[in-house]
Amino acid sequence: MKRYVVLLCVLCLLSMSGCSKVEKEKEKETLAEEKTDKIQIGMSFDSFVIERWQRDRDVFVSTVKELGAEVNVQNANGDANEQIEQIEYFIRKKMDVIVIISIDSDELRSVVKKAKNAGIKVIAYDRMINESDVDLFISFDNEMVGKVMAESLVQEGLEKKKVIMICGPTTDNNVLYVDEGFRKVMDREGVEILDAINCDGWKAELGGDYVYANMDLIEQVDGIMCGNDGIATQVVRALAEKRLAGKVFVIGQDADLEACQRIVEGTQIMTVYKPVEKLAQTAAEYAIKLAKKEPIDDLKTMKNGDKEVPYVFLEPIAVTKENMDEVIINSGYHLKEDVYLNVPSEGDSDE
Repeated sequence: MKRYVVLLCVLCLLSMSGCSKVEKEKEKETLAEEKTDKIQIGMSFDSFVIERWQRDRDVFVSTVKELGAEVNVQNANGDANEQIEQIEYFIRKKMDVIVIISIDSDELRSVVKKAKNAGIKVIAYDRMINESDVDLFISFDNEMVGKVMAESLVQEGLEKKKVIMICGPTTDNNVLYVDEGFRKVMDREGVEILDAINCDGWKAELGGDYVYANMDLIEQVDGIMCGNDGIATQVVRALAEKRLAGKVFVIGQDADLEACQRIVEGTQIMTVYKPVEKLAQTAAEYAIKLAKKEPIDDLKTMKNGDKEVPYVFLEPIAVTKENMDEVIINSGYHLKEDVYLNVPSEGDSDE
């Protein structure tokens, strides 16, 4: 009898355990269904070598999540083939929207077309993907970036009327627009561009290498236009070794912390601040709209091959020593103690 009671109890416990497992499995299935019901966004970055891309990523991801969607971020590490594989992965995962910071826009045409054929919306983020039917291009006015850089250089007073350009790679469309804007101002002001080179893959060390190898030209110019602040870092380091830091005007873009420090120290005269938080937030909002098939007819369009592509352009801001606090510190982009780390505060002495 006792054995019978014990057996009965064991069977009851097993039965309860079985029910519990079934319920857990159903719960997992429900959670999985809820997950797939959410808007899915894939985001492929060029790389995170450039400081600002980490900010873009963080703001975009947080905004997408606040809007109730999910995002899968991939880093191509500067490899165009890797980026193509990432986009193909997003296509297989049936993402609602794919956001691309392109490495080589010409290489991405076929895979963008493949995504479009699969019914997936595509956003070209910060860099246009040439001759492709993207649903949105969102960036800064890059021709204006070039003009802002040039005008800041002119305002410093160019006695020799000669400059050098150390730009980013030609595979980045923005480089071409920045170049165009810069040259327009130089032409207007009668400033000669002694030389112009491109740093493949945004490899900043190529900027420093150029300075070391071309000191004869460096000594003839008033200033050096650098494609971004990473390149400017290497250029200023090379100039410092030749005791020319602060004597040759250096300009860049992206408002990297090191660049802001150099500006208040006097070895770089300006950087272009692009409010990437606003860019990333706006891109996230439009990604949700596109996923929900909401109209974006209110946007202007631009020619991209034989396609008319809706676009959103934000305005860049020139940052100098004079407006560093107003633009960079007050916006919270960098902390004051970080920017002025190497600058003695009032009251400091050598005692």
